[in-house]
Amino acid sequence: MSTQSEPADGPLDPALSAVVNERRQLINVAYRMLGSLADAEDVVQETYARWYAMAPWRREAIESPGAWLTKVAGRICLDLLGSARARRERYVGEWIPEPLPDRREWINGWSGGGTVDPADHVTLDESVNMALLVVLDAMTPAERVAFVLHDVFRYPFTEVAEIVGRTPAACRQLASSARRRVRASRGAATRSAGRADVVRDFKQAWEAKDLDALVALLDPGVTAIGDGGGVVDAALRPVEGGEQVARYLVELADLAPALEFLERTVNGQPGLVLHVDGGIAAVMAFDVADRRIRHIWAVRNPDKLRPWTTD
Repeated sequence: MSTQSEPADGPLDPALSAVVNERRQLINVAYRMLGSLADAEDVVQETYARWYAMAPWRREAIESPGAWLTKVAGRICLDLLGSARARRERYVGEWIPEPLPDRREWINGWSGGGTVDPADHVTLDESVNMALLVVLDAMTPAERVAFVLHDVFRYPFTEVAEIVGRTPAACRQLASSARRRVRASRGAATRSAGRADVVRDFKQAWEAKDLDALVALLDPGVTAIGDGGGVVDAALRPVEGGEQVARYLVELADLAPALEFLERTVNGQPGLVLHVDGGIAAVMAFDVADRRIRHIWAVRNPDKLRPWTTD
């Protein structure tokens, strides 16, 4: 989205600056609600379009532009989530949320080569790790919006209610239901340094095509999911079970001997980026509990890898 920039002869008008400065918050909210940076950008663009479409006197009458923008963005997200089920039915294979690189790599140009507007960055914290985004994606639209706005961004239920179109008490119940889903999905926590060690050991075992080492690092009930979106090859269904996933990974390595494994931060957690012939083949995120990998998500759909490309 393009926004008005600061004029060369002076700073932005304070009122306009306050509106423009909300952009990063809106991107953060919309990405967590939708699991897609591209969709989040579209939501923010539409939100600002509605703001500037209003008569000036109407804008001036709004006491809190930030609250107004969040309310509109939230309602747009709610509408998109409501139609997402139909869109997913047309999606080829499994759908995985869009992975994001570490903010420092994004800023330094490793993921793009050009200057990136800081307002486009999503703050990478525990609320955007891939495991949580996948759980959020399984919620009802109202649950997801209530949880994201209240539990992640601390909006009061009175404001959440205006967006969801329900009473504050109903929104409290929605957030509580969502919270139970999140708790049920979590295993015993593995500290950040421990997660990095597990992912590094996994990388080395995969590079060596060491089947036994891979099995030892995988939870017996591990699930591996690939997302090619029908654009590139990917398993159309999840691969389940420690030995089955390990064998599948070794077979992939045999089919692509030039595969290069790079340790990278994916959605704020240790992950891997796979390169083949100078291009990105996949971005992988992991769910690690009890020092074993429970879930592997491999995004191959190039439409979801824009922040990672070097073009």
